[in-house]
Amino acid sequence: MSRSLRRGSIAAIAALAIASLSSCAASNTPDTLQIKPDNAAATLGTNLRLNNIVIVTGAGTSGDYTGPTNVVVNISNTATTPAELQSITVGNASATFADAAGAPQPTLVIPAGSSVAIGGQGNPSASVSAAAVHIGGFANTTFAFKDGQKVDVQAGVSPDSDKNLYKGFGPTPAAVPSKSTSPAATAPTTPGTPATPPAGTTPSAPATPATPATGAGTATTPAAPATGTTAPAAH
Repeated sequence: MSRSLRRGSIAAIAALAIASLSSCAASNTPDTLQIKPDNAAATLGTNLRLNNIVIVTGAGTSGDYTGPTNVVVNISNTATTPAELQSITVGNASATFADAAGAPQPTLVIPAGSSVAIGGQGNPSASVSAAAVHIGGFANTTFAFKDGQKVDVQAGVSPDSDKNLYKGFGPTPAAVPSKSTSPAATAPTTPGTPATPPAGTTPSAPATPATPATGAGTATTPAAPATGTTAPAAH
């Protein structure tokens, strides 16, 4: 085989390989290339979308668990009117709502053309006081809106841990009241005793009032008053 024929064969084989790879790439549709999120998601109607739904338990929890949990979800509303989340139920336990400052709220509003993240620092919260779940498993979770729309999802259950994305999303442990300290018993106050003089000193006697000054040891007799007559001289 001449060199020209050999070169032509190699070029033909390379062209076939490129064409084959191109056809394989073209057959992969965008749907087959999508990365599916691990967390539950749901759509209600044409305007409400619930993303990244997770039930988060307290730090250090595992296995079958019954206790406080937080619901984490991001709800987007593309409608021209607000949507009002009326309730969330995890199993048979209902969540209570609070705003970002921790004030209780009867419902949570998702503004028109906006989204609201529920759970996490600085966000509104949805807390369940006692949900029965299996950590690492799934919990049936129901979202109900004021307009009557409702959806059930199987939300994953994850503990609050620095080994996952939900560190700080779990329920805050209840503060344990400190033991009250009784006031120290104090002895009744007694009147103070006179100060004790230092050792080796004798307390001085109280001063006595001074007596009036006298003459040179004898009482002074006042002089007799002078008379106006003189005794007659003797003859």
